[in-house]
Amino acid sequence: MQKLSLFILGALVSFSCSKPKEQADLLVYNANIYTVDQNTPSAEAFIVKDGKFLALGSTEALMEAYKVKELYDAEGKAVLPGLIDAHCHFYGLGMQKQRVDLTGTKSYDEVLERIVEFQKDKKTSFIIGRGWDQNDWEIKEFPTKDKLDSLFPNTPVAVTRVDGHAILANQAALSAAGITAATQVEGGEILLKNGELTGVLIDNPMELIEKIYPEPTVREQTIALQDAEITNFSYGLTTVDDAGLSPDVIQLIDSLQQSDALKIRVYAMVSNVPDYVSYYLDKGPLKTDRLNVSSFKVYADGALGSRGAALKASYSDQDNHHGAMVIGIDAFKKLAKRIAESPFQMNTHAIGDSANAVVINTYYDVLKDDTNRRWRVEHAQVVAPEEFDMLNENLVMSVQPTHATSDMYWAKDRLGASRMEGAYAYKKLLNKTGKLALGTDYPVENVNPFYTFYAAVARKDLEQFPENGFQKEDALTREEALKGMTIWAAYSNFEEKEKGSITIGKMADFVILEQDIMKIDEDSIPKTKVKATFVGGEKVFENSL
Repeated sequence: MQKLSLFILGALVSFSCSKPKEQADLLVYNANIYTVDQNTPSAEAFIVKDGKFLALGSTEALMEAYKVKELYDAEGKAVLPGLIDAHCHFYGLGMQKQRVDLTGTKSYDEVLERIVEFQKDKKTSFIIGRGWDQNDWEIKEFPTKDKLDSLFPNTPVAVTRVDGHAILANQAALSAAGITAATQVEGGEILLKNGELTGVLIDNPMELIEKIYPEPTVREQTIALQDAEITNFSYGLTTVDDAGLSPDVIQLIDSLQQSDALKIRVYAMVSNVPDYVSYYLDKGPLKTDRLNVSSFKVYADGALGSRGAALKASYSDQDNHHGAMVIGIDAFKKLAKRIAESPFQMNTHAIGDSANAVVINTYYDVLKDDTNRRWRVEHAQVVAPEEFDMLNENLVMSVQPTHATSDMYWAKDRLGASRMEGAYAYKKLLNKTGKLALGTDYPVENVNPFYTFYAAVARKDLEQFPENGFQKEDALTREEALKGMTIWAAYSNFEEKEKGSITIGKMADFVILEQDIMKIDEDSIPKTKVKATFVGGEKVFENSL
């Protein structure tokens, strides 16, 4: 290895009688490169110039043709295109770092303990947190606000369930929001017990609480975005699809990117708020090298874990309960027609089979013969046979493999055996549509994309359960999973010509791994570490270990 490096350094400074070498910025050599480009599937070296891939090939050939400013010895490690998270909450992750983190709590008492400890340190006027999941507790029932009220009689507390589709609020928060036992909001539930508020709000009623949250300062928002960037770069993620942002946050992201204070690339879905939609439909899409604002994020229904997903038949574990559409069907169709008349994509959250039916049928009805709009179904978690039969390459399914391995313990209880055949059915979706965009939905799940990869191919949790994989017939191959996290995700954003593969002319976003996820033992995949991450040929993260 040392001899090779000396040879290269010598070659750089040696006099050559041949034609002058082309100037370039970076040579990455001694690499095991997975290009995700079918024309050149692999290479051992590549050249970067002006932030883009300039040439691929052997180290010797590239050294003969180019004079570079910088060398990077990959030491035989696997090199992949920069990873893309096709559905996440980038800004939300950053904001969560400034709030109570309830992820992984094993009981309601542990939730309370974390809130108390947080408040001792922060002493905030309004306690906000996220991450609890009653399905992980011994008593798998929604909590009530009684203990919160006794601990915090005067300070508002609102903590969101891990999936973002339920909030537990204390009486101080409920009173501040004007919520009583008589309050009614369509598209969700305000849970009562013996006619009294429990403190749990599901889906649309949550907005009443969220409206009274203290507004974060620009400094707090900036810190949140930069904190989230550091985390993402450490996992090799170079593009994130943020599923729902306001114009103010989008403009802040653009400003930070333009000043080079934020280097990650962001595909920003505009939240479906009437003023936001009107603003961007009038303004039109915004596209820079780092920012893509050309889509709207719409919620069709809630989540399966909080029984808010809209199902055609009753929940198997709750009679006469079907979940709920969080947007009226007529309103959804009207919005779809409005977006169809613009150049924007429509990206709709659909979990239950009823919601997926509304979304898929509406998409086809509204788009008709307009076949390259790439409207996305976010999650496509439970799809009925009749909607499977409709699917083709004109729609993009954006799915999150770790949802399958997080939900597998209780999903059958909610759905019953027959509906499970169309649940988390990633291989079936791929066979119908030809491509899948893969993401995490963090902070609902962990940011780590190697957990995504593992869940997609092994269909197991981090304890390697179940032994033979969960509904293994819907596992993806490693090649398919890699494409879902690179070129297919780029395709879902209309960005496949600029990123998603190590191809001459594309942006030089790439990641170097400590181990080869395409070859190592399957159960070793979640332990994968990133050696270095590059965006536009610039090293933005390096593991010091």
